[in-house]
Amino acid sequence: MAEYYWPDAGNRRLIGQRISRVDGPLKVSGSAKYSADISRPGMLYGKVLRSPYAHAKIVSIDTGAAEKMPGVKAIHIIQGPGKVVQWSGAEILAVAAVDESTAEDALRKIKVKFEPLPFLVDEANLSRAGNRAKPAADQVVGDPDKAFQEKDVVILEGSYGLPVIAHCCLEPHGQVVEWEGDQSLKVYPSTQSVSGVGGEYAAALGIPAGNVLVSMQHIGGGFGSKFDAGPWGLESARLAKKAGRPVKYFLERAAEMTVAGNRPSTFAKIKLAAKPDGTLLGWESDSWGTGGIGGSGIPPIPYIFNIPNQRKRHTAVATNNGAQRAWRAPNHPQACFLTMSALDDMAAKLRMDPLEFFLKNIDLTGVRKELYRKELLKAAELMDWKREWHARDLKSTGPLKRGLGLSIHTWGGRAHNSKCALSIHPDGSVEVNSGSQDLGTGTRTVMAIVAAETFGLPVEAIKVNIGDSRFPPSGPSGGSTTVGGVTSATRRAAQDALAQLMAKVAPDLGVGPERLEAVAGRIAVKGDSTKGLSWKQACSKLGVKALTMNGENPGGGPLNNSGVGGVQMADVTVDSETGVVKINKLVAVQDCGLIIDLKTAESQVYGALIMGIGYALFEERIMDNLTGRMLNANLEFYKLAGLGDIGQLVVHMWMGDKEQDDRGVIGLGEPPVISPGAAISNAVANAIGVRVPNLPLTPDRVLSAMEKGGMAYARI
Repeated sequence: MAEYYWPDAGNRRLIGQRISRVDGPLKVSGSAKYSADISRPGMLYGKVLRSPYAHAKIVSIDTGAAEKMPGVKAIHIIQGPGKVVQWSGAEILAVAAVDESTAEDALRKIKVKFEPLPFLVDEANLSRAGNRAKPAADQVVGDPDKAFQEKDVVILEGSYGLPVIAHCCLEPHGQVVEWEGDQSLKVYPSTQSVSGVGGEYAAALGIPAGNVLVSMQHIGGGFGSKFDAGPWGLESARLAKKAGRPVKYFLERAAEMTVAGNRPSTFAKIKLAAKPDGTLLGWESDSWGTGGIGGSGIPPIPYIFNIPNQRKRHTAVATNNGAQRAWRAPNHPQACFLTMSALDDMAAKLRMDPLEFFLKNIDLTGVRKELYRKELLKAAELMDWKREWHARDLKSTGPLKRGLGLSIHTWGGRAHNSKCALSIHPDGSVEVNSGSQDLGTGTRTVMAIVAAETFGLPVEAIKVNIGDSRFPPSGPSGGSTTVGGVTSATRRAAQDALAQLMAKVAPDLGVGPERLEAVAGRIAVKGDSTKGLSWKQACSKLGVKALTMNGENPGGGPLNNSGVGGVQMADVTVDSETGVVKINKLVAVQDCGLIIDLKTAESQVYGALIMGIGYALFEERIMDNLTGRMLNANLEFYKLAGLGDIGQLVVHMWMGDKEQDDRGVIGLGEPPVISPGAAISNAVANAIGVRVPNLPLTPDRVLSAMEKGGMAYARI
């Protein structure tokens, strides 16, 4: 077996540099074609009739008037009489028509009778959940009762919470579907799984998996919500088959916000015990939350800090809301906010600098304790923490209050299974094909960098083709697994292809292939760059047939790994008269092993920080307890961060040391989105002297917390 490896730091021309995305010009010029841009001959437009009730039984459906309308080509009932819908927005039936307005008119002519049933859409008050609350068994570590009874123990009690938030992909969920006969289907979806989603269509529609062609060149956001076909995809395929014509259906914004996935809420009552010197002793928590009718999973609390004595209880609350879907770093932002808020409050009660408090307990963070220590000190340097931090002060003068906060986080990021086919053509051109997708990580770019690095070529000499299920399969883009998977597969294919090419060239140069190297557009003898061939001359030795090698991850060699740590610090100003929070500066220090493209790596962190500011300050699903409907299912009242809300973002990638490089590539998309909520919330508490217990930190919540005077420790 060949030995697969990344080039040493001194031998890298491209890996680790700031390289612009190869598809950047297409996107900024508007030339990039997203699935929502696809138009097929004779294409119809789909629309879905949705339940207005959060919980109801369907009594009857009358589609007669709609069926007679000119331009209506197919109607398909998804849930018929006798079925029970579990949330407002649930799919009842689908219509395909010659244009969207005709389809919408048809929906208005359809008569559905419902029998409304009792519902629950608000889980924040657990006492109102009744039998919808499903408590799990207690989890106990050590002896928490003893820990809380230690002599001179300091006890902190607090309540914290994050609401449900919605996925806000600019390109909504949807697809264009087109049948060829009765057994072959083409799908142009917005998906995070080009290689995998076809199998779902095949299983649901009863056709061979090989008969489903999936094609997608670009995606307008996914964040974990676009792995499966969804009912909108499968029902569009059924509509298209009924109508005998292609059907296009992308969710309307209201449907996107209500049924296309959400990040579950988590609330918790937390009790901490520590020695007067800050040593953590005990943790108790009662947590609850929901992601919809299925409730929610147990958050990984206490987060990162393995406090020696613990008692945890979690209650999943089943609500009549659209179901949860993975949202960038599932469960970690919630666990991070709950834990880091409580730890920050304990530091305040002990009159300790939270940086000092975290460093004192850093050994509880496990295998990455030394990395966290170094990252905390680096972040403190970038934030000028020692000079700018102050203790919480309820008596400071002036309306503008400034404060600092910090948080730490972790993630796995191990590379997914991935395959590619790399071809070197006799004319010297190189292309790499993979059934992957670019969720925003720069998939094409990192694959091109790896191939170009291996062959001693410029990045633009490599053509990367992705987004087609006919290419070698690659895993779904989720869990920060894509870059590690596709680059490892590409590196293995490139090393094998280069070895084959050198074997072809070596006789002409009178040396063994082991004495050759690819550098600066040449295949040359090591130590004698004058003795060699240009890349094109070398490739001409292939004759008339391309040299194609397959690469696969996992495979030989230490090309990727898992497990990262990161630190973030926030500097905020709070207007105590209006309650408005302004981000002055957000610092992120993040590791991710070997970095392939520093520019796209930093871009991942910048994007995560912006997303984090959004959920820290603005994002919240608001439900109506009377109707069971979402009140802000639009981008007018579901607030996102704008350019004026961002402040200064400082990103420091932990790179350049051999320890990180030797780990290989590790995923980056998830980890930096975990800490912003906690860091910003802690900074606000530092600024105004009291904890605002729930995100988002809206002006009304800030003013309410200040009016109430915060938790008990703030009144000592």
